[in-house]
Amino acid sequence: MSALRLPALALLAALLPSLAHAETRVGFAAPLSGPVAAVGEHLRRGAEQAVADINAAGGVLGEKLALTVADDAGVANQAVAVANRLVTGGAVMVVGHLQTGTTIPASRVYAEEGVVVITPTASSPEVTAGGLDTVFRTCGRDDQQGEVAGAWLARQYKGRKVALVHDQTTYGKGLADAVKAAMNRQGLTEALYGSLTSGERDFTALVTRLKAAEVDAVFFGGVYADAGLLVRQAREAGLAAQFVSGDTLATDEFWAIAGEAGEGLLMTYGADVLGGTAARDVVARFRAAGYDPAPYALYSYAALQVWAQAAEKAKSTDGPKVAAALRQGEYQTVLGPISYDSRGDRTKADYVMYRWSKGRFAPLP
Repeated sequence: MSALRLPALALLAALLPSLAHAETRVGFAAPLSGPVAAVGEHLRRGAEQAVADINAAGGVLGEKLALTVADDAGVANQAVAVANRLVTGGAVMVVGHLQTGTTIPASRVYAEEGVVVITPTASSPEVTAGGLDTVFRTCGRDDQQGEVAGAWLARQYKGRKVALVHDQTTYGKGLADAVKAAMNRQGLTEALYGSLTSGERDFTALVTRLKAAEVDAVFFGGVYADAGLLVRQAREAGLAAQFVSGDTLATDEFWAIAGEAGEGLLMTYGADVLGGTAARDVVARFRAAGYDPAPYALYSYAALQVWAQAAEKAKSTDGPKVAAALRQGEYQTVLGPISYDSRGDRTKADYVMYRWSKGRFAPLP
């Protein structure tokens, strides 16, 4: 053997361990502290399980995935800081963020760096309205769930008094306005349009207004923590109106706050995925690990599924290439088949009405 070949062989031998452990860095960002941390925790569990399952199947493009988890606390400026850390740390895609108010500013950071971000839960139309090619979601849009809730209210409460209340956030007000638009189109005008301040503990003044207006139903656009308190205080004050709300209430934490006052509350959420055949094996793995998954976990899991399949299709983890692949064809996920339009929204919405009863929620028959 020529002595000249020995240094090259030595260099190759030194590189082999690092080549054998090559990995692709992906990120996760959501509030793991603060008032909606319970939902963030469900999203984290979904992302972690997806990474584990993808790695068990061989990874993406022959490389295992490594997940970086970050807490944005549900605060916009912290979400931007988290986005910068994830990008600097080498993440080629990010599952996140939870709220519209954190997803929009963070998505600009990812777009500048060509990193795909897929939110499992940020449902405002504004999320994908900015023309950023690398922004996608696995959930639907507020105008879609607003149409479902508004149409239901217009049918069930024709000629009666319906109030609309929101928490003054982009999500909450946007959802309430979408319900209002759907109701109004179908001939039902709201008897009262009001708001509360998210995070406050005493909604007496609002409840008093609702009682004085003698409303038959109340739609609330906002997070589960405020919804739980509002419903409980309304029932304690003797308000018997039907409460209806949106997708953030799809967590046991709502019932933990509302208690028996939550009985009969209705909400919009995506079609039942926990009981679907597409999610059966994943749900079984969650439960075998001692975790009874909330639907949110599957939306987070699906975000990694669609990205991994698109990367394989693009033969690259380069953000713009993966984004282009995501807009082509259909991807199989725990939520069922998902395809995307030019904005990064799902081409099909599947919102239905659910009813809370005895601590559980189930689709209306």
